[in-house]
Amino acid sequence: MSFRVVRSSKFRHVFGQALKREQCYDNIRVSKSSWDSTFCAVNPKFLAIIVESAGGGAFIVLPHNKVGRIAADHALVGGHKGPVLDIAWCPHNDNVIASGSEDCVVKVWQIPDGGLSRTLTEPVVDLVYHQRRVGLVLWHPSALNVLLTAGSDNLIVVWNVGTGEVLVRIDCHPDTIYSACWNWDGSQLVTTCKDKKIRILNPRNGEVLNEALAHEGSKATRAIFLRHGLIFTTGFNRSSERQYSLRAPDALGDPIVMVDLDTSNGVMFPLYDPDTNLIYLCGKGDSVIRYFEVTPEHPYVHYISQFQTPDSQRAIGMMPKRGCDVSTCEVARFYRLNNGGLCQVISMTVPRKSELFQEDLYPDTLADEASISAEDWISGADADPQLISLKGGYVSQAQSTTLTVTKKSNVLDKMAPKSGGPKTLSASTGGSAGASANGSPVTVNNGTSGGGGGSTSPANGTQQITIGGVSEQQFGELRTKFEEEFRKLKAIIVKHENRIRSLEATVKAMTDRGLTEVDGAGLAAPAATTGTSSSPAPASLPPTSDETTAQQQQQVAAAGDGGGNYRNSTLEPDEV
Repeated sequence: MSFRVVRSSKFRHVFGQALKREQCYDNIRVSKSSWDSTFCAVNPKFLAIIVESAGGGAFIVLPHNKVGRIAADHALVGGHKGPVLDIAWCPHNDNVIASGSEDCVVKVWQIPDGGLSRTLTEPVVDLVYHQRRVGLVLWHPSALNVLLTAGSDNLIVVWNVGTGEVLVRIDCHPDTIYSACWNWDGSQLVTTCKDKKIRILNPRNGEVLNEALAHEGSKATRAIFLRHGLIFTTGFNRSSERQYSLRAPDALGDPIVMVDLDTSNGVMFPLYDPDTNLIYLCGKGDSVIRYFEVTPEHPYVHYISQFQTPDSQRAIGMMPKRGCDVSTCEVARFYRLNNGGLCQVISMTVPRKSELFQEDLYPDTLADEASISAEDWISGADADPQLISLKGGYVSQAQSTTLTVTKKSNVLDKMAPKSGGPKTLSASTGGSAGASANGSPVTVNNGTSGGGGGSTSPANGTQQITIGGVSEQQFGELRTKFEEEFRKLKAIIVKHENRIRSLEATVKAMTDRGLTEVDGAGLAAPAATTGTSSSPAPASLPPTSDETTAQQQQQVAAAGDGGGNYRNSTLEPDEV
């Protein structure tokens, strides 16, 4: 007789329970974009959801106590000129959120405590570098103000948000980047790409440490680093069946586990809890949330259960562990949006009879404090994230601070001169001068190799304009000069406009009297003549004694036909 031994696990009975409708969020116009993103980001203070917005892109930010039906005119974060594709809360400041959009710009926002009272359109900083839409934003787990962005221009850019500068530019992907994830201490990066490959990179220099085929299917794949170094991926096989795999970083091409799930079309998003080693698979368009436990013994990825809902999900976000309710043994909380505009709150709970703090369920978790600065990280230092205990509930150790951006010289200024003067950006054709993306002075030389700002080269007549270091008096003189030129130009345009209107009115009046053409001698042709011959027609009307009419005919004969074809014009050259 054989006996089946049930695997022992404290998470074997985890179950999901949806909160009542009045405790959820309703009437949310979730984005209709086809981009593969979760469209939702959560932290212990706020819930952020990308919404459909006319005239650009926007997302809504709601405090957790603002439940129920959301007003249609609720304040938004709406500074983007194109649809927002991805959002991410800063792990070290619960009031800071980053957003990437189709307008190729990444914006970082400061959300006040209590939420928004009016639409927010002014970000803390604009990060401009990508040439195509930005579909991925990701914060560093332990370094302060380090943000990763990836766009459809196949570039990965690592920013120092505190200074607005580009730290690293990674250009090793031949096609669209689907996903990226830091490892536990942020020393490595795993990415998936449209070329079906998975890559492990050095994020400081873009070096490819290892790469292999991820999944054979052509649809989007995702990959995440687990806490102890393994890599979990989701994707499709050749038959478009969904599957997941578990891999070791040093053997990417040989998966430890490869399991086929179903034949659905939605991309699966793996949401990972590093404290419990639980992975939740949530597919766009699915009505279920599957969860697995990763263990050191075979088969390594153990299916636990699933949470079923009657409707499909459009977006989903996962609360960090410090936002969970430890008094009810809640190990995860999801915010799930359906197509009807309802954001459903789902609590994952481990059933326990004791009301005491369960230390085995809640080991020390990620804190809201950074371990190292951005400068230390880019110089080569690594550090594990700060951890805190949830015993007694989560209490933020970090004070509510405002994100400040100190812009300084960076790699966007191209090559900095040794002498330390203003940065120079040369162009082969004429253009306008401006400031660099980080606000430092920029000098634009239009077709010249030397000369000072604001001077004109006598050799080729090109102009050099210098922005930065210009005195207020010089700026005022230039402004006065341009205003005077614009005033003169406007006067000339108005003068010609009045003259043309007068001549058109005269011709119309003469046409109404039966005159269609006036020859050089001031004689009128009969109205019946419609030919295109250029020879003057004989006069058929006696000259009028009206002195005013004769003067008008002479003006038309001298100036033209009223349609812009001037003959014997007496206008000065500067008036034409």
